[in-house]
Amino acid sequence: MNYKMSILIRTDLKMGRGKMVAQGAHAAVGAVLESIKRNPEWLEQWETAGAAKIALRVDSIEELMQMVQKARSLGMTSFIVTDMGLTQVEPGTVTAAAIGPAPENLVDQVTGKLRLL
Repeated sequence: MNYKMSILIRTDLKMGRGKMVAQGAHAAVGAVLESIKRNPEWLEQWETAGAAKIALRVDSIEELMQMVQKARSLGMTSFIVTDMGLTQVEPGTVTAAAIGPAPENLVDQVTGKLRLL
């Protein structure tokens, strides 16, 4: 079985490339830390298989939250990034999220129709 993590970046915020990368990194790290507690078996399988990550675009906070909610309903770990507002966005802005690591078929049920970043 393959495992992966999807990293969702809000494109409606018009963040610079560096900011998007940083927010995606925050999401990935947060999801790994959550997985240690919630899904350690999936985390181990994901790491063993190469720790696949895919960066995807979402067009709104609503779309991002819908994806996170669906992932959680399927038992997957997720992590939402809320920015401190020190650079390009207002404090408290949700900028990104990560779903997984989890079995690829579950992740694809949630994020399979999103476009690559």
